[in-house]
Amino acid sequence: MRILIVEDNADITASIADYLEFKGHQCDYAYDGMSGLNLATSHEYDLYIFDIAMPNMDGLELCQVLRGHRKDKTPVIFLTARDTLEDKLAGFASGADDYLVKPFELKELYARLEAISRRLNTHSSTLNLSDLTVNIDTQEVHRQGEKIQLSPNNFKLLRVLMEHYPAAVSRKTLEYQLWGDELPDSDSLRSHIYKLRQKIDKPFGQPLIQTVPGWGFRMAQQEGDDETGQ
Repeated sequence: MRILIVEDNADITASIADYLEFKGHQCDYAYDGMSGLNLATSHEYDLYIFDIAMPNMDGLELCQVLRGHRKDKTPVIFLTARDTLEDKLAGFASGADDYLVKPFELKELYARLEAISRRLNTHSSTLNLSDLTVNIDTQEVHRQGEKIQLSPNNFKLLRVLMEHYPAAVSRKTLEYQLWGDELPDSDSLRSHIYKLRQKIDKPFGQPLIQTVPGWGFRMAQQEGDDETGQ
């Protein structure tokens, strides 16, 4: 997901961005409402995270402008120290999808982000890229109309890469998605990427799995700049 963080506290912004980028998401950020509005109207985002008390334009007004004049339906999570019922109702009335009171745990913010993402994808069980189709419900994979059999781990690996397209996913994130905190001793991720490429890319004319040197991997419609790297 591509996420816009608008928060006037630089330390909080950095903490959120570092955590979400570790999880494989792409983050842009601004420190005041007007700068956030400029970014929101210049780029496409999957989720907004807005502080409420900010200079130039507060989060409530920012959300109202996007919802009202811009007809922007991108989900919004508010972050704020204001914890009264009236404050929360004002946040939801302005168009927010969720509301998180400071101080908060980054794990809780991420859980709320994932919950919103699941709701948005409730009616979409198929992921498509070029001539590749992945059905999440049936775990069936087809490319150029040909069915491809994948192991459970390789299917999970492909699904994570497809869900993050066009962003790159770090090796650490992929390893966590496959094995959690119980990481194998050897470089099993290298082996899984190799096997996935043998199934997804090798039999077809256009490789879709790219290596991002020093970081991880991504899906791309153009030919990768590293078709053989693991």
